[in-house]
Amino acid sequence: MSRFRVRGKGRVDAAKPMIFTFDGTPYTALKGDTVASALLAHGVHLMGRSFKYHRPRGAIAAGSEEPNALIGTRRGDGRFEPNTRATVQEVWGGLQTTSQNKFPSLRFDVGAVNDAAYMLFSAGFYYKTFMWPKSFWDRVYEPFIRAAAGLGVAPTEEDPDSYASRYLHCDLLIVGAGPAGIAAALAASATGRSVVLVDENAEIGGTLLSEPDAQIDGTPAWDWLAQSRADLLAAGVKIMPRTTAIGYYHQNMIGMVQKLTDHLTELPADTPRERLWRVRAKQVVLAQGALEKPLVFHGNDRPGVMLAGAAQTYLNRYGVKVGDSPAVVTSHDSAWFAAFDLADAGARVQVIIDTRAQVRADLQEAARARSIPVRLGHTVTATAGRLRVKNLRVNAVSGGHVGAGTWINCDALLMSGGWTPSLHLFSHTKGRLAWDDALTTFLPEHTPEACVIAGAARGLWGVQAALNDGAARAREALDALGATVQAAVYAVAKDRTGTGVSLHELPTDRSASKAKAFVDFQNDVTAKDLRLAVREGMRSIEHVKRYTTNGMATDQGKMSNINGLNIAADALGKPQPQVGLTTFRPPYTPTSFGAFCGYHRGDHFEVLRRTQIDPWAEENGAVFEPVGQWRRARYFPQGNEDMDAAVRRECAATRAGIGMFDASTLGKIEVVGPDAVEFMNRMYTNPWTKLAPGRCRYGLLLGDDGFIRDDGVIGRLDADRFHVTTTTGGAARVMNMMEDYLQTEWPDLEVWLTSTTEQWSTIALNGPNVVKLLAPLVEGVALNEADFPHMSCVECTVAGMPARLFRVSFTGEVGFEINVAAPLGRQLWETLWAAGQPHGITAYGTETMHVLRAEKGYIIVGQDTDGTVTPYDAGMGWAVAKSKPDFVGMRGLARPDLKAANRRHLVGLLTEDHSLLEEGAQIVFDPDQPIPMTMRGHVTSAYATGTTGRPIALGLVEGGHEKLGETVYIPMPDRTIAAKITSSVFFDPDNTRLKI
Repeated sequence: MSRFRVRGKGRVDAAKPMIFTFDGTPYTALKGDTVASALLAHGVHLMGRSFKYHRPRGAIAAGSEEPNALIGTRRGDGRFEPNTRATVQEVWGGLQTTSQNKFPSLRFDVGAVNDAAYMLFSAGFYYKTFMWPKSFWDRVYEPFIRAAAGLGVAPTEEDPDSYASRYLHCDLLIVGAGPAGIAAALAASATGRSVVLVDENAEIGGTLLSEPDAQIDGTPAWDWLAQSRADLLAAGVKIMPRTTAIGYYHQNMIGMVQKLTDHLTELPADTPRERLWRVRAKQVVLAQGALEKPLVFHGNDRPGVMLAGAAQTYLNRYGVKVGDSPAVVTSHDSAWFAAFDLADAGARVQVIIDTRAQVRADLQEAARARSIPVRLGHTVTATAGRLRVKNLRVNAVSGGHVGAGTWINCDALLMSGGWTPSLHLFSHTKGRLAWDDALTTFLPEHTPEACVIAGAARGLWGVQAALNDGAARAREALDALGATVQAAVYAVAKDRTGTGVSLHELPTDRSASKAKAFVDFQNDVTAKDLRLAVREGMRSIEHVKRYTTNGMATDQGKMSNINGLNIAADALGKPQPQVGLTTFRPPYTPTSFGAFCGYHRGDHFEVLRRTQIDPWAEENGAVFEPVGQWRRARYFPQGNEDMDAAVRRECAATRAGIGMFDASTLGKIEVVGPDAVEFMNRMYTNPWTKLAPGRCRYGLLLGDDGFIRDDGVIGRLDADRFHVTTTTGGAARVMNMMEDYLQTEWPDLEVWLTSTTEQWSTIALNGPNVVKLLAPLVEGVALNEADFPHMSCVECTVAGMPARLFRVSFTGEVGFEINVAAPLGRQLWETLWAAGQPHGITAYGTETMHVLRAEKGYIIVGQDTDGTVTPYDAGMGWAVAKSKPDFVGMRGLARPDLKAANRRHLVGLLTEDHSLLEEGAQIVFDPDQPIPMTMRGHVTSAYATGTTGRPIALGLVEGGHEKLGETVYIPMPDRTIAAKITSSVFFDPDNTRLKI
């Protein structure tokens, strides 16, 4: 048995020993141990190094609030995770763990030189240090910061584990399975309602696991716990241990992460490592308990200095003494009970130091019975010990005066500054907090969600108070569900209730400017750092937080926020409620990326959408590219063609014969209703009132700021019906934008929007021979200029299939787009393909489409626009109505900056040496000036030879519309390229080829 293991204590299984390693050294653990409890059983307190000063650190807590004992864990290749809390990682046989943030070893870390120079690393030092000289930023400061950032080492191997996700609906969700949560679940279990009880720990019980002597209704706590668990399961309550509620969202949606395999030696086949739960609960009970506050004094961070409640947990839950000769310093009654438990387990408690002058007589009597020295009205002003605490300095305090200090030897120091309700999830609900002067903390007051708070989470201490409040709060939640229940009343013997006082810092005789009294242990934030932040002008608690990094560690301020607030409030000379509390945000504890990703990894990272025609393209050798969430054929190589050769052939074939293109991915929205025309007038820049049914118009959509958001051809099928097309990547965005305006700005309009992208297969036919192919297959309209001119639409029959036929073109050739029901897409494609063989039909992909449209100067939103381009910048002022009373973006276009003469305009670019430009390349007017200061635009689109016989490009150039014919320059790493500004239309500027 390990030296500090107490025989007969704890809930670990002594019959199941196992071996794990820490920094390569093997240690023995028992089933049920955490890494921290197993190391403490061997007397190992040094478990890590702090972030800034690299000070030696050990476990200070026993749960997920732990800021110090962060380790790396490994389970073979690929299964490595950094920054795991040793206090919650369960040991399994073969587990490999490593300490972090040290070099070359944990015991001897060269980074500890920062500790000796701590006066140089005060709060905000990075804002002051890395300002000068300016040239050092790229070469010195940034590389240094990047090398120093972080605690653990990020994994480099592919993670072989799988992660899952599920949805869950229930009547009552109870978060926290301590006394309050269990009592709430017992009360609800008799109603027949669906009840879920979750807890982040390996087993339910909470504080009952650490207080086995309590007797509930005459039954020992652990026996009562076992019976309650059995009763809950028998009643159908879903109990979920190892499950952390990480976030509380609107309408009672709670995000939870369940660990499924991290505690197992052998991994079951086809079992995910973690599962993300999205729970929608009708009512929620938050019974998350309270967190013990550390005391703030010089040297409070040494290994061996820990929370008194944590030491009690290690003893009673894991059967481990944290030391043979511990000392206790406290301002709260609860630490006395921890001292008594350790003394009863054989530890020689050196002293109980209480900052209060008066303490309950029964506590003093219990200390005397165990021969524990007591010093009331005393403070601790220092500790000593290089890698573990060896002694502490104790001073009497009288009338505000700190007397001379004496040193007391110890091998552990247990501290308690009282308890703080766990408010994180409650705060996620935007709940209102109320300051309690007596408890010196914030308490939950009101939340907009269907949620009640129970037990220590709302400032009640003691097992009996928690049990009875849990039952009462459950009855309150059940009443809201229409279920009647009689709340139980519990009686608890040997209950450990108590009170205390809250001290912002322990009184000291040391210089406040030199004391290393830590508030945020992980980030090495001291009390003097917080006072310095206030002196340097930080008045908001949020500013103090960011200036000092207090509360920004991976524990989300669980141990530091209240102490930090109290110290900042003192420095500001304001009461705490006026200073306020920083914002708690999800997740409650650090959560793996795998849990968030779930099934979305590898081929499933993003849903791959394929059109009905996609299989034909694959069978015919297409090379694909992702566009939004769609897979689209980029080009169709023949023989040994590369992309350039294939695109040249496809361009030439389309201009000379027929090109066929799968346009099914275009976004499609049906706008229907009596006010459809008015809605279109308000959404798009163009006028729509006079557009006759059976006609189409190019539509331009702006944001409120006046910049181009999307475009597409829109057909008016009837007086009250429009077929709207959008860009492939913009379909969802446009639909959401339309719905937003319809529901929030114009709810009076009678309009209905339906996304129909997936309902239609769309085939585009372009080229001079299109009518020869299509005319024999179309019924219901004659394909000529008189009956069906350019920009017309009709519902008809194509190849015997009901269709919507549009005469539109994105290539500058005679063009048609045929829309048929999605399942008919491939059938129509193959019919057209067969019928078009005598007419020189060729399938082309997105790359050819890009070239053909660029030759005509047609823009692609998101490529030739970048979110700062107006219709006038793009040379499309003709698409903006001059007489409409209002449309989205109209006011934005009226801003003076959007009318400035020096705005960047979309123009054509032709290089003097016929070289191909690179998309994104910067443009300057004078190549002899310093380049970063003279950027005047950039290349948006660039293509090699299509059908123009030379490379072409489009670009945004400052004042480009007034600079036609002028020369600009494109600096490249090896040379500077000269290019002439031209019209953006390179091919058929008179549009003669659009006519049949």
